[in-house]
Amino acid sequence: MDPLRAQQLAAELEVEMMADMYNRMTQACHRKCVPPHYKESELSKGECVCLDRCVAKYLEVHERMGKKLTELSLQDEELLKRMQQGTGSA
Repeated sequence: MDPLRAQQLAAELEVEMMADMYNRMTQACHRKCVPPHYKESELSKGECVCLDRCVAKYLEVHERMGKKLTELSLQDEELLKRMQQGTGSA
């Protein structure tokens, strides 16, 4: 696979993953913060605060997980390089 095509696939996957995260966050925060039977057409102040906090927490956890997964991936790559160097020199 050529590098341009790989880059395009990676970009498409990233967009897909972000859309999935947004949908999951929307569903989870709506379920948590908005009662199933609406009393008013507008969100109450409590619902807005709940939604703001829910979204902030969701995004913070998503960011932390991304950083940790990147860190683990880099560690795996480094380990693989060391193993290949050890095998190549033997």
